[in-house]
Amino acid sequence: MVDGSADKRPRSQQIAAELRKAIEDGTYLPGTRLPSQRDLARQYDVARNTVDEALKVLGIQGLVTSEWGRGVFVREKKPLIRLGSDRYSPKYRQLELSPFLLECAKQGKRGRFEVLGIERVQPDPELAEKLKVPLGRKSLLRRENVFYADDDPVYRVTTWIPWSIAEGSGLVEAEVPHRFGIHGVLEERGHVMTRINDEITARMPTPEEIQYLRLPRGVPVLDVLHTSLDQDGEPFELTRFVMRADMNGLHYNAPVE
Repeated sequence: MVDGSADKRPRSQQIAAELRKAIEDGTYLPGTRLPSQRDLARQYDVARNTVDEALKVLGIQGLVTSEWGRGVFVREKKPLIRLGSDRYSPKYRQLELSPFLLECAKQGKRGRFEVLGIERVQPDPELAEKLKVPLGRKSLLRRENVFYADDDPVYRVTTWIPWSIAEGSGLVEAEVPHRFGIHGVLEERGHVMTRINDEITARMPTPEEIQYLRLPRGVPVLDVLHTSLDQDGEPFELTRFVMRADMNGLHYNAPVE
């Protein structure tokens, strides 16, 4: 038990630190239920609201989840869906699976996506610069989707493509009519991906992201801004992936230039 006389932190933080240590050393294994608040209050000789504050700290740290009517459980570590630098490689074409569906299949999961919207839009200055399209008019197609592994929403995807490329193609349809998806259509339009540029940051989610990704408390997101460059070195597609950090990872194996 924490020696409160030697530790000057609030009692709730002392209890949280001891419970965290018990989780890390395997006393409480992933998926197991912690003792009830009443039992913990008795164990630490404190009021239940002090225990409640300690459990909130563990929740913010991403170590536990609360289930109404059942209790507080140690969060289980789920296998990560890993996307790497080779995810668009032609070597996977014969499998006729997108990078996401392929990774889900490796884990025995069923991958799927839900189309949230497709529309022609005006770019903001950042998009106009990155995709070399004009400001002040609807020069981009925007596609928005949520990707699921089984029933878990794992990331939200927003893709922008110059309207000069997308107009009159299958890119404006909810179900892209090409076995290789949007990149198959883009290749038919003369844009073969030869290089990618990924800008990756980690941050805490917005309230909207918490809702549509069903994020537990304390889980951050990975924000990946991906740009596709064609055989002429020109950008032709930009996609933002907002990923659940507890269910996604990134793997890169690239030459040093």
